[in-house]
Amino acid sequence: MNMMKYKTYIARIEYDEEDRIFVGHLAGINDTVGFHASSVDALEMAFHESVDNYIAMSEEMDRPAQKPYSGNLMLRVAPDIHAAVAIAAEVEGKSINQWATQRLGEAAHVR
Repeated sequence: MNMMKYKTYIARIEYDEEDRIFVGHLAGINDTVGFHASSVDALEMAFHESVDNYIAMSEEMDRPAQKPYSGNLMLRVAPDIHAAVAIAAEVEGKSINQWATQRLGEAAHVR
């Protein structure tokens, strides 16, 4: 799967072989925002237009546009895992947050 980024939004991009178009949807929000085009350049323009329209429509409806991912992640783990993570972080001279951020980034292939 491919992605595009604009402002704080990320779109999930797929190719529809039957209609021979690229189709995108905003990821990380509950509202449904989609767009499509037959070329990459047109798809990028449609993505930007969709995000801008989504934000404008949300403001018109006096409802804030949803923001994708705040950066806060709440996890519940077994106490033995929590202890192991705390020790691993301490050994590396990091906070649990710093350690977990690095490990999660590595696992998700984000640097």
